[in-house]
Amino acid sequence: MNKLLKYREKLNLTQEELAEKAGVSTRTIQRIEKGTEPKGHTLKVLAKALGISEDDLKENKSESKTKIINYQLAKYINLSSIFGVVFPPLNIILPFLIMKYKKQANEVNKQIISVQVLYTIIGVVVCGLSLFIPKWLGTTKQLFLMTLISFPIINLFIIIRNAIELDKSQKLYIRLNFSLI
Repeated sequence: MNKLLKYREKLNLTQEELAEKAGVSTRTIQRIEKGTEPKGHTLKVLAKALGISEDDLKENKSESKTKIINYQLAKYINLSSIFGVVFPPLNIILPFLIMKYKKQANEVNKQIISVQVLYTIIGVVVCGLSLFIPKWLGTTKQLFLMTLISFPIINLFIIIRNAIELDKSQKLYIRLNFSLI
């Protein structure tokens, strides 16, 4: 619900009464209640007329962002990474395409993809190094094979653990403090 509408109804004022009290047009009240952000003089006189601060009347953008997150879809976007466990580019491309197609570019989905991007980069570097480490240390070449087997298993764990946590508490269990997309 729009904040202006909420405060106006709390005071049992009609749009016309509020407009007269604030010294603005009724049409201005209607536009703001439909979603236009009040600014400058209009914001100041409306806040004064309602007996609230200007900040109370401003729409909180982060509040509206959290309301539009579809956690069920976020879980499916996360689970779509499973198709890329064996073929790493798919674990990034598939969730990204679903996110863009469904127009769900929110922080949760960006985090899901960021985790997969970082994990893929780390996987490529570690697998590449595991080819050379046996030569440097004089150990067996089974290190590369163990790396190739363990990385998809670890990624599968990350995907499933995040899906469980999204279902349970609508948060990601494994997430980054930054976003790569």
